[in-house]
Amino acid sequence: MKRINVIIVGLALVFGLFAFIKIQPSGAVVGTNIGNIAPDIKLNSPDGKELDLNSNRGYYVLIDFWASWCGPCRGENPNVVATYKKYKGMKFKGAKGFKIFSVSLDQNATAWTGAIKSDGLEWPDHVSDLKGWGSSAVKLYGVGAIPTNFLIDPKGVIIATKLRGQALGDELATLVKKK
Repeated sequence: MKRINVIIVGLALVFGLFAFIKIQPSGAVVGTNIGNIAPDIKLNSPDGKELDLNSNRGYYVLIDFWASWCGPCRGENPNVVATYKKYKGMKFKGAKGFKIFSVSLDQNATAWTGAIKSDGLEWPDHVSDLKGWGSSAVKLYGVGAIPTNFLIDPKGVIIATKLRGQALGDELATLVKKK
């Protein structure tokens, strides 16, 4: 009887562990650590169209968490814009190019779209569920402060995080195809 209980408890622990770790068919773990497959984000753009992070596979993608009301985010935006302009047309090793997938923690659509326009965030992929810190993407990525970001490779694997200032450009420079 004791042996059966031990086996049942052991199996419960194993199945419980698998409930917390999502494993892709390739064996890669979905999570927010470097080396993990980035969790998919499906949220609406300002015009109400659902955008899907995974539709950007094949590109290096910066997932950028920010908000219009966040002073440090707005202060970082000129660097992100300059980096995007510099790298958007470059050829990368094993990738189609570079994209940004901006996730806003705004709750006010007018403030969100106004900040996109005034800061010159010219890339097309802007999403939000307008739930602020209650956003599904914030919970999925465990975001506790903004600005924060994750750089993913063409297969969706997180290769770097917290790339602010010159660090983003420095990281992208290592990924550009040499002539």
